[in-house]
Amino acid sequence: MDTDLWGLFLIILGGFLAGGVYAMWHRSRSVAIGLAVCVVLAIAFGALRLGYL
Repeated sequence: MDTDLWGLFLIILGGFLAGGVYAMWHRSRSVAIGLAVCVVLAIAFGALRLGYL
């Protein structure tokens, strides 16, 4: 895959994971915090792949 597509895929994945954080917050905060860490990593690495950072 092209570098731009990988970056876009990671940012979209971060968006889906952010929805999981929102859905899990009232059920299990520890799982939600773990997902939030994954959101930050996915968006950061996506931005790095696209050359924004």
